[in-house]
Formats: sequence, structure tokens, C-alpha cells
Amino acid sequence: MILLDLSHTSHTRARTGVQRVCRSVCDALAAKHEVQAITFDPYQAAWRPLAAWERANLASADVAAKRGAQWPLGKKIIGRLRRIRGGTTLPSGPIEALIVPEIFSETVARNFPALFQRVRGPRIAIFHDAIALKLPELTPGKTVARFPAYLQEMLAFDGIAAVSEDSLQSLREYWDWLGVSKPPILTKISLGLTPPHSRLAFHQASHLHKLIPVLCVGSIEGRKNHLALLDACEKLWHSGLEFELRLVGLAHAETGRAALHKIKELQAAHRPLRYDGAVSEADLENAYAECAFTVYPSLMEGFGLPVLESVHRGRACICSNKGALGEAARGGGCLTLDSVDADSLAAAIERLVNQPAERDRLAREALARPVRTWTQYAQDLNAFIVDVAAATNR
Repeated sequence: MILLDLSHTSHTRARTGVQRVCRSVCDALAAKHEVQAITFDPYQAAWRPLAAWERANLASADVAAKRGAQWPLGKKIIGRLRRIRGGTTLPSGPIEALIVPEIFSETVARNFPALFQRVRGPRIAIFHDAIALKLPELTPGKTVARFPAYLQEMLAFDGIAAVSEDSLQSLREYWDWLGVSKPPILTKISLGLTPPHSRLAFHQASHLHKLIPVLCVGSIEGRKNHLALLDACEKLWHSGLEFELRLVGLAHAETGRAALHKIKELQAAHRPLRYDGAVSEADLENAYAECAFTVYPSLMEGFGLPVLESVHRGRACICSNKGALGEAARGGGCLTLDSVDADSLAAAIERLVNQPAERDRLAREALARPVRTWTQYAQDLNAFIVDVAAATNR
């Protein structure tokens, strides 16, 4: 049996990048292995399998307006009663591995030792990014303050699977800087994607719309660089270029405030700007189908899921050529930029709006790229578990 810690994801219906990864990893592993999703229940003060309402959170197609964990009052009371009386705990059978795909909290980390004692096989964590170290000024303050301790706590694992080469190198360099002599076994396992229902053949969406539709998918937060994108679009609209910008993504209250204000300002000026907030997977598919191309202005990512989602749906993507985003763009279908400042973004958007042949060329490149699936990711993760077990005798 494999244990999968979903302490946060099982208590939210938000679908930010990490939470989508956690759900997808769970589904892909469960298709081939006996998997038990678990949570640390702070009210019961114990690790336990997910309850029915938590499993429903994982499977729900609903979209949450907040990314934080939600515990209904009744569930808190049940947890406290179990803490007094004793209640559901971990399964009694042999546990062959533990996988932690989340960015775990201090409370969860503090209770890992009790969980680790139950696991006879490798303890594996998925590492997403070191953005809190590299761009602290654009990261929520609580995340920045917590991050060094989080990286220290990861040293207790047997193996770490980073989602990109950039993330792997960031973690390795940080531990080298700390003087860690025996870190966990490190590897890169690129994330998978849920294939679209059909590989959408590229079409010029402008014949369906008065304005050419441009899509941007990503949380509204500081490092995603929406302010530069909005400034770029404002400049182009002022010059007379005709296109519509559609934004999809959950807003972060702290670091996304300025971008939200700018969105309202442009909408008040009657610019062709649509902001949908968080949307369902079905609505996201429709957004990709309806756009002419996408733009992902993010300064830094651990992986760059929206870039690959775009190209695998036959939509060219404008993005940075740096770090993990550059990794995601390799193979074609992207117009990459040395800098994602407003002027560079404006020039790239203008190029693709005015040159349908260029959009078509990039779309053909995009559709020629193979789709790496979550099934392949699960296979690679399982192979890593086997390798770590052999190397650690666990």
C-alpha cells in the first residue's frame, strides 16, 4: 500500500497548480496501485484516512473562490471527540511508501515523525519550486517566512522528486549552500497533463469573434506578472490594435491586489478585458478552444503547466525563455521572450494578432509535440520509489 498525504488538498475545492497536481497524482497512482489518501487531522491530533467528505472535495468539479483549507464546524467537533475517545487511524497493513505531493504546513511537518514510523518503505516528497527564496518581494509574507524551515524539513525524506530541472537545481544549490552533506536522493520527474478530449486543430478564432481572443491562465498574484501584461495590452488598445484579453485564475488577496485594481480600471474604461476568476475544468477547456493564442507572463515558475496545456491544445503561447518556463517551451509552439516586461509582451502580442500565418506555424509545432500524461508520471514516480528503496534498504 502507498500512502498519499493530501492534508491540504482534501480540504479545499480550489484548483491552483499544486492542488491540480495533487489530485492528478492521486488518480494516476490509484489506477495501478493500492493507494490510501490520508490527512493529518489537527482536531483529532492524528493521522487518518480521508473521510467521505474529504474524498468528495478531491473529486468535486465545483470551483472554490478561496484557496485555504476549510473544516466545517461539525467535522472539527467529530475530530475532537475522536481525540478523546479514540477513532479511525491509519490502516494496519504494510505501507510500502509514503508520497507527499503538497507544500506541507508546519503542523503537518511536526507530525511527520509519527507517520514515518509506520512506513517501512521510502518516504518521497514532490518539490515544486524555490520561488519564495528567489522572488520574496512578490511572494506572500507568510510563505517567505515559512520557506527555509520547509526546506529543512524536507531533509527528513528519503527521496525528492522535483518537477523540473530548474527546481531540482534550486534545491540542490540551497542545500549545498547550507552545507548539507547527505541530502535525500534527488531526481527530476516532469509533471504530466490530462490530455484534452481531442487535440484541438488550430483555427483562426477571429472568424468567430469580432475581436481576436487572447487567453491568459494563471492565478492573479505578484510573480505571475499580470501588471506588465495589462500595461502591455493598454498600450496596444490605445494604439488601435483590436483584440480581447481574457483572464482566468484565482486571485491572491495579498500579492494580486494591484492587478485586480488595474483590471477594474481598464474595464471601467471599457477596454475589451474579461476576468473570469477561477473556473471549472470544462470552462477552462472551452476557454482554450475559443482563444487564438495564449500569453503566460509569469516571471518564474516551478514547472509552467499553463504553457504545456496551451500547446497541447494547439494554441501558441507567449512566455519567458528562462528557467522552468524555458524547459516547458522547448519543443515548439511557443513565442519565448528574454524579458516579460510590458514592452516585450506588447510586441509579442501585436506580432501574433497581426500575423495569422505565424500563429498557424506555432500551432502546428504545438500539435506535433507528444503529450506526457499523468499515467507516465505515475510510472516514473513508482520507478523512483523502487530506486530509492534499493539505495536506502527501506
